[in-house]
Amino acid sequence: MSPLPPPVRPRRLATRLRERLARADRVTLAAALVSVGAGVLTFAIAATVFSHHSANHDEGVYLTQAALLLGGQLEFHAGPLADAFHPWFFIEDGGRLYPKYNPVPAATFAVSMWLFGEPRVTLAAVAAGNAALVYLIGSLTFGRRAGLAAAALFAASPMAIATSSVFLPYAPTTLFNLIFAVAYLRGVRDRSLAAAGVAGVAIGIAFFSRPYTAVLFAAPFIGHALWRVGQGIASDGLRELPDPVRRHGLTALFGTLFVGVTLAYNARMTGSPLLFPYQVFAPMDGPGFGERRILGHSVEYTLGLALESNRYALQEIATRWFAAGPLGTLAALAGGGVALRRWRTRGDPRAAEAVADGGDGAVDASGSPAFRRTAALLLVGIAVSVVVGNLYFWGTHNALADLSDPTDGLASLFGPFYHFDLLVPLSAFGGLGVAAAARALPAVRDRLTAPAAGARIGSPRVARVALALVVASAVVVAGVAAADAAAEPIERNAEIDAKHEAAYAPFDETTFEDGLVFVPTPYGEWQSHPFQYLRNGPGLDGEVVYALDRDPAENFAVLDAYPDRTLYRYGYRGVWTADPETRVTPKLEPLDRRSGALIAAETTVGVPDRVARAQVRVDPRRGAPGGPDHVSYAVSDFGDSLAVDWAVTPAGVRLPGAGESSEPVPFDPDGDVVAVTVTLVDPTGATFTYRQEVTVRVTEGGDGAAADSERVEAVWPPERSTCRLVTACGNEGTYLPDDPDTHPDWVVFETEADASDE
Repeated sequence: MSPLPPPVRPRRLATRLRERLARADRVTLAAALVSVGAGVLTFAIAATVFSHHSANHDEGVYLTQAALLLGGQLEFHAGPLADAFHPWFFIEDGGRLYPKYNPVPAATFAVSMWLFGEPRVTLAAVAAGNAALVYLIGSLTFGRRAGLAAAALFAASPMAIATSSVFLPYAPTTLFNLIFAVAYLRGVRDRSLAAAGVAGVAIGIAFFSRPYTAVLFAAPFIGHALWRVGQGIASDGLRELPDPVRRHGLTALFGTLFVGVTLAYNARMTGSPLLFPYQVFAPMDGPGFGERRILGHSVEYTLGLALESNRYALQEIATRWFAAGPLGTLAALAGGGVALRRWRTRGDPRAAEAVADGGDGAVDASGSPAFRRTAALLLVGIAVSVVVGNLYFWGTHNALADLSDPTDGLASLFGPFYHFDLLVPLSAFGGLGVAAAARALPAVRDRLTAPAAGARIGSPRVARVALALVVASAVVVAGVAAADAAAEPIERNAEIDAKHEAAYAPFDETTFEDGLVFVPTPYGEWQSHPFQYLRNGPGLDGEVVYALDRDPAENFAVLDAYPDRTLYRYGYRGVWTADPETRVTPKLEPLDRRSGALIAAETTVGVPDRVARAQVRVDPRRGAPGGPDHVSYAVSDFGDSLAVDWAVTPAGVRLPGAGESSEPVPFDPDGDVVAVTVTLVDPTGATFTYRQEVTVRVTEGGDGAAADSERVEAVWPPERSTCRLVTACGNEGTYLPDDPDTHPDWVVFETEADASDE
């Protein structure tokens, strides 16, 4: 038996590592650092600026979809309770709930959820991968130094920073698009079938992720492939299957296979391979002109509106959302000029390209001018395709919201994200511009120090100092421009996150064990819209389940389905809007269910000195035929507080203080909301109302009572609010007993209830 090799000492390992780093190419190492830096920055921003998610509620859709995938599901199976658990942008189909989006982006988030328990790892990996791939595509096209500058420009672009830091599909789809582009170019340059196969798989996955985005990105490559295949067939026929035919055919084969996967997914979810889930959700939401509509929002999308919206989007990218703003755009334009000048001075490249793309193989065309020209033209093609293709889709118009206000709409937070792929050619040509400027500096220095008309215009030292000052000034200006461009949207998003953090504070401070939380519906009956931080697991049976607070009968159906859960109701004081400066004060209130033949309640409220009288009133929201629709009475004799007795029975709500008129006010026995109000009136007529709304229903027997006896059930405590000048003010007046600063000192609002079978 041979002896084991001696262990490698740590010092020797460190020496070997230093030697390898010394042998490594400095540009490659710098590109790796840029990529890693992009990933670290993305993770940091995702964990801080977007700690409670962004204003784009699509994040909740993808994270919910990722959780479903981890649970081995493509949809929720909620049965008759589907409406109570209906997430934003999910389609309800006979108790089945499935997302309008394809599962690829969610699957990338699910991977890091599975491996690390933290989906933000995917965001970091995608950002790092995109920066690395931009370096590769820039290197293939313009050289490694230009590629390094391109990667830096891409990673520093505000649109890349903001969009990559949230759980949206644009950066992950671009990752697959870039893998396709790099593999395609490697296949052309190296005549590699393996690279061609990778290109096909990558663009197929991108198509499965976002079909229209992938088609726009791939369009120039498809055109090039068809041209090369046509040339190959025209030159050699099909007898020996020319190399371009084999390579591009392999790319097409793998790409088509994933198109088939997409169609199979459609068939599984919608019942038809040609019917995408997003079309089921909103048939008029896809590409096209004319009437475009999603939910309650519609517009007549004309070519004129498309041109106006997309012109504004491109202006925003050029001035705000690309690295260094206008300076970065100028660098890209300068890079385009450099590339054009090179092409014009190097003659006709067609012969060289024929060798590179399947000729006789006598010449190694790697990095040849012809190949680089082809790669550059494909980058130009991406820019044209993305710009023209997005004219046909009204999403850019929606994202911009107010075209006269750059701080309005989702584009103000993430940039015109439907044009995300446009960052690739901008960064590549910008990298060329930066690299060309760097190469020109020695020439400028030499000219400054060279003799002119027989005399020196200045010493070499002075010239070097002057040149250094010029370069330093340019770097400072570019750095300030880049920092300002990136800081503005990050600050806006940070303000939104601060609002979210305050709104979700009760959840961060609560540990749930078999909890059931009813959440409000300020934007309609959608979960995760706007409260996308509150999401259900795939089985609707986790440590906490979130249900929409809706109609009383529907809420009781949820309660019946989860009889053993600890109950909560989430509410807030204020009005929920998209404005980050408009904050709400949250409340997570424990609930219980009280049941009996009689629920006797007492409400005590505080009364200030100037009050002349009070009006006590009971009225159900729906009511029932056969009795009064409300009952009330007035009080004029009280001190600094007023106690009101009221009772709920199967026959209705009684108000004993009303005397002979205290006939029960009937409510809908299947479920109703009964409001009990105490309105204080001062001598000038100004009012202050204590309002409480209790959810009630009538049940049959149970809990030791006779099987045929009627009982009443109530969700306790009632929802309480205090309102000035009106008797109902919704969430603006939500009573917060634990936050006295939100009410005058004299406000007291206490309510108690006992259930009995007597």
